[in-house]
Amino acid sequence: MNRKDAHQSIRAEQMDIGPTVLQVIPQLESGGAEQTTLEIARALRASGGNAIIASAGGRMVSDLESAGATMHILPVDSKNPLVMWRNVSRLTSIIKQHDVKLVHARSRAPAWSCYFAARRCDVPFVATHHGTYGATSWIKRYYNSIMVRGERVIANSDFIANQISKTYHLPSDKIVVIPRGVDEQVFNRDAISAQRMMSIRHLWGIADGEKSIILAPARLTPWKGQTVLIEAVEQLLRSGRQNLICVLLGDAQGRGTYRTELRSLIRDRRLSDVVKMPGFCNDMPAAYAVSSVVVSPAILPEAFGRVAIEAQAMGKPVIVSDHGGARETVIDGETGWRVAPGDSKLLAQTIEKALSMSATAEVSLSEMAQAHVLRTYSAEQMCVKTMALYRALTDRTAAAGDKLGA
Repeated sequence: MNRKDAHQSIRAEQMDIGPTVLQVIPQLESGGAEQTTLEIARALRASGGNAIIASAGGRMVSDLESAGATMHILPVDSKNPLVMWRNVSRLTSIIKQHDVKLVHARSRAPAWSCYFAARRCDVPFVATHHGTYGATSWIKRYYNSIMVRGERVIANSDFIANQISKTYHLPSDKIVVIPRGVDEQVFNRDAISAQRMMSIRHLWGIADGEKSIILAPARLTPWKGQTVLIEAVEQLLRSGRQNLICVLLGDAQGRGTYRTELRSLIRDRRLSDVVKMPGFCNDMPAAYAVSSVVVSPAILPEAFGRVAIEAQAMGKPVIVSDHGGARETVIDGETGWRVAPGDSKLLAQTIEKALSMSATAEVSLSEMAQAHVLRTYSAEQMCVKTMALYRALTDRTAAAGDKLGA
């Protein structure tokens, strides 16, 4: 099913004109929450509804505008209480201007502003719990609690749903599990041209077919586990594995100090010719296509982990840390492998296993991985479930208004 067909399916699912929804997200640079925002905006437009986005901006703004979304650039990335309070009035104006029927927050700081703006305008408020959100103090726990104060809270994995339930003792009917999805037409290795793959290799400075490529897509932040992977690569080389390249693919996103630390570690381990850090990539399907194995070595649990489903959709061997949402997205030994977090020795051994697979075993794993994602984690399923939630909440609000007006 291509994107046009998927959107037609969503339109048929809704059966009538979709609602006007305001999604609020701090920034639109890159990442799972940002991609989901774009996919839901497309679904809203395909259903005949209106997609309104409030954000501080970023490189994905043009993608959203191309999808038909209306953008409002606001400082919703700020955690300054005064700015957050001013954002309440700004969001209230947007809600009234566009006759917004539902407000959907995708991060904690803007969620506070969204909550009060939605109350002022008497429209439903929902939030997606995109992260694990540590709560080491009562202040942090209170700050995080805004994510569960709406009519519903969306969890992107069972792992997050269980965490929300245990932390806030919510009734089960208030938590809706909607896993992230991947567009299998975009993340389809048969759709990747030789030219796109050649461009990626050229960008990374890798000759065609010269090396086995270990790809680790993630923003550069310590908990994503890049140092663990660097140690694993060093062990692979010591064990005799040759013709190896490791690509740490992602933005520093303001974490220049950590990027410098990684470069120093790579230099100190004499891996400068092996480990590359090319920064942001604007063609992730082609990046997966040229890789030999994809690794997500996070040392802290991820709420979901989009990399795992994208790699499986591309039919690539994937190795993830055995915690968080990754336990749901990767079937160990069938569609990929799960390894103990922070264990560089085991990670090196598992990478070696992936690189040493027979052609028959690789084809079998690839087929099972693609079928698994198509069955459980398609973007269409995510959009249909989200649109159904929007419709249920906006219909209920409209019915309540009709009763008051009777």
